[in-house]
Amino acid sequence: MEYSFAQTLCNTENCDVDPLSLAQKLLAAGPICDHCLGRRFAGLPGKLSNRERGAILRMALGFGETLPEECWVCAGLFLRVPSWAEKAWELAREYEFKTFLFGVHLSPRLEATEEFLAERFPSPWAEPIRRHLNRALGQAFEEILGKENRKATVDYARPEVQFLVDIERDEVKLTVNPVVFYGRYRKLVRGIAQTLWTCPRCRGKGCENCGGTGKLAATSVEELVVPVFLEATGGIKGNLHGAGREDADARMLGRGRPFLLSVEWPRRRNVDLTWVAEEVRRRSLGAVEILDLQPATPELEERVKTGKFAKRYRAKVSFSVPVSEEDFRRAVAGLVGEIQQRTPARVRERRADLVRRRRVFSAQGRLLSPTEGELVLTCEAGLYVKELVSGDQGGTKPNLSELLGVSAQVTELDVLDILDDQNVVLDNAHE
Repeated sequence: MEYSFAQTLCNTENCDVDPLSLAQKLLAAGPICDHCLGRRFAGLPGKLSNRERGAILRMALGFGETLPEECWVCAGLFLRVPSWAEKAWELAREYEFKTFLFGVHLSPRLEATEEFLAERFPSPWAEPIRRHLNRALGQAFEEILGKENRKATVDYARPEVQFLVDIERDEVKLTVNPVVFYGRYRKLVRGIAQTLWTCPRCRGKGCENCGGTGKLAATSVEELVVPVFLEATGGIKGNLHGAGREDADARMLGRGRPFLLSVEWPRRRNVDLTWVAEEVRRRSLGAVEILDLQPATPELEERVKTGKFAKRYRAKVSFSVPVSEEDFRRAVAGLVGEIQQRTPARVRERRADLVRRRRVFSAQGRLLSPTEGELVLTCEAGLYVKELVSGDQGGTKPNLSELLGVSAQVTELDVLDILDDQNVVLDNAHE
């Protein structure tokens, strides 16, 4: 008998339950396998499996061996574990993975039996049969992997593949979790949306509003990038999620915009990311470039999904009448500070109609001609630059048009940088 387990069985002074007495009652109730007997004492000290604990208790109390299929608790359930593990391997063998997790769906009979055990044979050391089964399935699966010269470990937080064993139906189901990549994209051509821009009127079917295409932009970064990732991973579907977004008619320059790209049901997870980036550039004819491509960590995913990053813009602006250099510089300086901005009319159909407070951290400008100027602005996340210039019929205050006393419009807009690493992440709690 393993020493620490034996000592525990003999020393019950500080416990309300006597392990040997409880084991005696369980054995007397009917045939019970070592697995189910032992797991009622799983929390006792000792590096033993539940099956080993059950065998020790059975021997200590002088009971003969019980065949697994005769067990009144599980009815030989653990004899089926190897076949379920084999089914899991057959489902997953074509996929690349380094982590996995098993789950079980208990039958109504097993659920009722577990409740009966808890009521009639309460034990402070008991382990649920679900947890015991999951571990046994994982161990059997690892043995199969070893024979196939594959290696993977259990991961409770982020498994790459998951198996669900339905006991009553004798079925094993596989779920292949997405593989997620992090990178930064540069969009060097205007007229490209970030993601598929479906026409809101026809919802992609084609109408007069969209010229029969079903889309309001000819293509998108997502449409140009996802097919390359699908080819590299063997996945079935991909989704791009950017850290914010720019208008389709705006370029994304500088270091690019951080993004996540998720591929569903990937067959391959380790891919040549250099090839992916080069292929995106080649297929898009240089319109889109990908930088800093790498597997996404939980930290990077959280950063892209929740971060509120300031941005630096360059805007070319036209004026309805000529303006002077002095007036222009004074108006530009007046943009720095807090901005009250109602949701722009152009996006009000798909965004909540709110008045938000945003900040312009810095603003510089120069005249290109009496009727044209250029702005470089550093703004808080969520500020609409076009409306900062036009005023959007009073929806944004202050605005360049109001400060100049002249109607002004953005004619070209570029995002120069996403300031995600300069401690200008804002919580927007004042929204």
